[in-house]
Amino acid sequence: TPQKMTAQDVPRAFPTVDVPDHAHYTIGVVILIVGITGTLGNFLVIYAFCRSRSLQTPANIFIINLAISDFLMSITQSPVFFTNSLHKRWIFGEKG
Repeated sequence: TPQKMTAQDVPRAFPTVDVPDHAHYTIGVVILIVGITGTLGNFLVIYAFCRSRSLQTPANIFIINLAISDFLMSITQSPVFFTNSLHKRWIFGEKG
């Protein structure tokens, strides 16, 4: 029967680089700032679009579509990357 191979079975499958701790924390803070700014900014665009009848034009549908997708990216990805930066590794296991 064939065996399931994992990344640990292949030497140097995912090479790592020694990075100073302060680099992880700096990147984590930058990701946090970008995530908060992206979340708030896109929420305000969505809110303004929904509240103002004059903004609801066919051309602005493309802008609101972009704002919604960017908002969802900000609220789902920023916390994951921020948490991983603080732990200095991927913390969500092999399945995550």
